[in-house]
Amino acid sequence: MEVHELKDINNGVWFIFFILGLGTLLPWNFFMTATMYFTSRLRDPSQMEAISVNVTSGEWHHRSLLEAKFNNVMTLCAMLPLLAFTCLNSILHQRIPQNFRVMGSLGVILVVFLLTAILVKIEMAPLPFFTLTMIKIIIINSFGAILQGSLFGMAGLLPTKYTTPIMSGQGLAGTFAAFSMICAIASGSEINDAAFGYFITACAVIILAIMSYVALHKLIWVLALSVCFAFTITIGTFPAVTVDVKSTIADGGAWELYYIPVCCFLLFNLSDWAGRSLTAVCMWPGKDSKLVPILLVARVIFVPLFMLCNVQPRLNLPVFFKHDAWFIVFMIFFAFSNGYLASLCMCFGPKKVSPHEAETAGAIMAFFLSLGLALGASLSFLFRGLV
Repeated sequence: MEVHELKDINNGVWFIFFILGLGTLLPWNFFMTATMYFTSRLRDPSQMEAISVNVTSGEWHHRSLLEAKFNNVMTLCAMLPLLAFTCLNSILHQRIPQNFRVMGSLGVILVVFLLTAILVKIEMAPLPFFTLTMIKIIIINSFGAILQGSLFGMAGLLPTKYTTPIMSGQGLAGTFAAFSMICAIASGSEINDAAFGYFITACAVIILAIMSYVALHKLIWVLALSVCFAFTITIGTFPAVTVDVKSTIADGGAWELYYIPVCCFLLFNLSDWAGRSLTAVCMWPGKDSKLVPILLVARVIFVPLFMLCNVQPRLNLPVFFKHDAWFIVFMIFFAFSNGYLASLCMCFGPKKVSPHEAETAGAIMAFFLSLGLALGASLSFLFRGLV
């Protein structure tokens, strides 16, 4: 369905363009507003130099070179790629499908924010942290430029009133970022913990923008979300939780040595491969069946099942499934269902659209698969921490 054929029921399209407008400038505003966190990571006592003096108290304020130059370099790394890729988008829009440009840009930005949230918990020397931060700023502004140009081009196919929500959403981006940072500080958490929650909030907004764009085009969104959810559950649990399951029947010896390599990794990959291969001869249920997404949602049961196995060390939950056989049975069904159901979604996705849109649909399905992997990797910290 072409964009200009969309019917705005209950101003749904207007709201979606507002969310997408918010998503175009929100990434840059989140990085810019988090200056206090970034500069705190750049302090290096061995390279301090006096920058300015407080005339009233006569006390020197000391900052490292990287800390002092952060804001200037950050702005340069943001604005130059923004200019370059805005120009580049005027060429790309005729050669790369609109759906791929928008979804691809949102996907890359989401991955950058997930990486930023994860790096909050990782110690790093000032110089590598500075370099990596600037690379991330270049990336989000490059793809943000493509997203912005594509979005305004899409709005150009609609009545002029649909440009207003884009501008309004962009205007709210800075306010939303500042308010989120204030809430993070007001939580009373240490700066790293507050920054982690702050960047996770940005991830949630970007995911909302992705969902809004999918809803706008009425794609194969059920299957796309299904394959995303499949890998979110899989990667969120395997291997972060499953690798720490200990045998309860082994008393030293070979079984304890081979338990995880065989029952976790080998068994998962064999079962997953079997599930994927089965779609070559059996594709039940069909592409229009509602049973596929229902079965994929039902896979969430594997999260508590594995948590209640003998995962060690553990602080919160009891061990309910003590025998090794429980873990083996869970792993077989967990991996087989992942391979089979995810393969069905990937096969059916391009078949749910007209032939000329099949290539774009395939690319979008691949994006949602990658999105599921990224979300699963992020949730794995939560799942393991709950045990």
